[in-house]
This record gives sequence, structure tokens and C-alpha cells, in this order.
Amino acid sequence: MLLNQITLKVTDLKKSIAFYKTLGLHLIVNSGNPYARFECPGGATTLSLSESETVTPGETGLYFEVENVTRTIAHLRAKGLPITQTPTEKSWRWEECWLTDPDGHRLCIYHAGVDRRFPPWRVNG
Repeated sequence: MLLNQITLKVTDLKKSIAFYKTLGLHLIVNSGNPYARFECPGGATTLSLSESETVTPGETGLYFEVENVTRTIAHLRAKGLPITQTPTEKSWRWEECWLTDPDGHRLCIYHAGVDRRFPPWRVNG
């Protein structure tokens, strides 16, 4: 099984489309209200936005892996996106940084390399 699709509820579709375009996702479907879909770099996964009257901020966390967290965050800051946590080395061998989208969904920009799938503590079996 491969993860192909994630759908987020958003309250302002146009504002959210602009945010995710700024992150570097490629808009591939825009039906206006209530739906849009992005393709992530590499094309294996898509992110859909579905407009809703209500959203519970912070209930969803999305993780986007990049090669260089510091460079990516500098680029996003230059585009005006607010970063809620600066890049930090974690004990699980990831470098990660957090921000939120217009509806309060938490986004982690991180780099883990092979440790994402093959950490030393991986369960085999």
C-alpha cells in the first residue's frame, strides 16, 4: 500500500491555495468551491483541499521532507510564511521545523534521510 492522497478541510479555499502554492506544491485541479488538488514534487502523492464551514485547528499534522531544512525555511520566510518553530535537531535523528497553514493545520518541514524508514530502532518482522 502506498499513501496517495490526503484531504484537508479548509475554510478559505483561495487563501489555502495560495499558501500551498507558496510551499511549492503544484496545483493540478481547481474546481473553485469547494475543492482543489495539488501534486507534491515527484508526483507520487497528492494533497486535496475541501472547503468547509468549520475546521478544528491543530488536529492535523502534515510532514514534508526536504533535503535542506534551513535553506527551505529561509525561502519560506522570504515569501512571508510565519515559522512557529525554528529548525531543530531531534533525538530521533531528524531536523525539523514547524509552521501552520491559514486554517491552523500543523506542517512539519523536516529532513530524516534513511532514518525516516530505517532508524536504528526499526522493528523487523
